[in-house]
Amino acid sequence: MNPIGIIVIGRNEGNRLKECLLSVIGELRTVIYVDSGSTDNSVSEAKSLGIHVVELDLSVKFTAARARNAGFEYLLLIKPEIEFVQFVDGDCRVVSGWLERAASELMQNTELVVVCGRRREEFPNNSIFNRLLDIEWNTPVGEALACGGDAMMRVSALKKVGGFNSKLIAGEEPELCLRLRTAGGKILRIDADMTLHDAQMTRLSQWWKRSVRSGYGFLEGALLYGLWVRQCFRIWFWSLFLPLLAIAGLFLIGGLSVLLLLVAYTFLSYRVYQIARGKGFNSMDSFFYGVFCLLEKYPQLLGQSQYFIFRFLNKQTNIVEYKHVG
Repeated sequence: MNPIGIIVIGRNEGNRLKECLLSVIGELRTVIYVDSGSTDNSVSEAKSLGIHVVELDLSVKFTAARARNAGFEYLLLIKPEIEFVQFVDGDCRVVSGWLERAASELMQNTELVVVCGRRREEFPNNSIFNRLLDIEWNTPVGEALACGGDAMMRVSALKKVGGFNSKLIAGEEPELCLRLRTAGGKILRIDADMTLHDAQMTRLSQWWKRSVRSGYGFLEGALLYGLWVRQCFRIWFWSLFLPLLAIAGLFLIGGLSVLLLLVAYTFLSYRVYQIARGKGFNSMDSFFYGVFCLLEKYPQLLGQSQYFIFRFLNKQTNIVEYKHVG
């Protein structure tokens, strides 16, 4: 197998980081850990395992894209001959056999520039929010428009498009994939387990913050790059336009307007429920997925409102953290 570069990014991941690093250490692998201002023992833990460590400058705002670029630049500096690079978040463990499988796909098809697999939530039964993530990770197999944070990429293609957009606080992977596809590359999601994710998302407040971040990222991508326009329209339609229409309807048809709003919300939740059931999830998990996909429109609207406020005030936005330390 060809040598592979592995770039792990993290911030205060605690024991999750150690498990992540242990899952990727091996022969013909150059592992780099990029730390975004951790206050735990992440840096010392990585160094104790003999991992190359890049510590980001604290004076510049942290983003996952910035961290991945820093790791990629360091990889090219110490191992310029490497053809493939696996990106992985520090709260994930890489499944045994994945690196070899992904590299094989890239070697067999020169048109491929990104290969990703199934990211699974490691402890889906710890909370309803973990189970929601597990459903979210289950994306269709086949040629794809984008990948997530865990993926193996062809180094030459990544160099050609200039890496990630370090200014984005969310949605940096789809934006990169858009440029890779525009340059003629293909993204493939294969039917193979890739990583085990440990979200440790047990509180409603964590889910809320993550949804705020996704809303912000959707709007940023839509305005800057023409991405997620439909998603943004849906957020504003379901969380603002319809409720305002229902309020206005109170003066014309009374409580019937509220009933019609509830019917519309039920319809949306049921459609999402059917999608989750189609992926093989049980009826209870699919029900909650449908409900929370509706509810998340409200924190996403808040995130998009923050985007406009921050731009008006010319204020920089840092990453939105929702996970527990450790």
